[in-house]
Amino acid sequence: MASNGSVQRLDGKVALITGASSGIGRGTSTLFAELGAQLALTGRNEENLQATAAQCIQNGSKQPLLIVADMAIEEDVTRILNETIKHYGQLDILVNNAGIVKVGGIDNTSMADYDAVMNINVRAPYQLTMLAVPYLTKTKGTIVNVSSLNGMKSFPNLIAYCLSKSAVDQLTRCTALELASKGIRVNSVNPGIIITEIHKRGKTEEQYQQFLEYCKTTYTLGRVGQVEEVARTIAFLASESSSFINGAQIPIDGGRHVMCPR
Repeated sequence: MASNGSVQRLDGKVALITGASSGIGRGTSTLFAELGAQLALTGRNEENLQATAAQCIQNGSKQPLLIVADMAIEEDVTRILNETIKHYGQLDILVNNAGIVKVGGIDNTSMADYDAVMNINVRAPYQLTMLAVPYLTKTKGTIVNVSSLNGMKSFPNLIAYCLSKSAVDQLTRCTALELASKGIRVNSVNPGIIITEIHKRGKTEEQYQQFLEYCKTTYTLGRVGQVEEVARTIAFLASESSSFINGAQIPIDGGRHVMCPR
């Protein structure tokens, strides 16, 4: 991982990170470990979650609390919060990262696919945030929602995903307004294309490389992003370094959000 620069340490902070078994969730977990946070990590794939934990320990963390759970199941979301509090007795940082993508437009996205995306991308973070509020109130904690450039801009053939991320942005803004009086700050990161497994799915290696080459023309910086670039911003928003930032949506997209369609 690249140097953390001046990212403020998170010693003594308990952080709950969803979708921690891969991608941005894994990168955030390993950076938080390096910064001294105590970790509760959740994901659906136990083997991948164990791999994340191993990297966290390598980065100086104690054994993280691992919770194998499905964010689409209401009882699992409740269990995630309960097990975190039972284990650590407090919660300082909630990172709502877990999410899924379903490709399709208005004429071919089934209601089952729509429900799957909305349940995991919107309903689950809504529920987890609601459950976490009493504990974050005690610690004057922070929430970071992992949204997407798709919440800020419209793209064809991704209607359910775009709708879900727009909803996450509203969740960020509404909860930032509502929870400020309790001392809780809520912000989001809105990544563009980041090098993770999610964009490789359904593509051959050649197709994936062609996709990355095309992205050089649609991003002002001429490249896509790296997981650690998102993780560092999440760590910044979770720390006291961002103590006067609330209700913000930070695009991490190489300037893609300021470009016109091409």
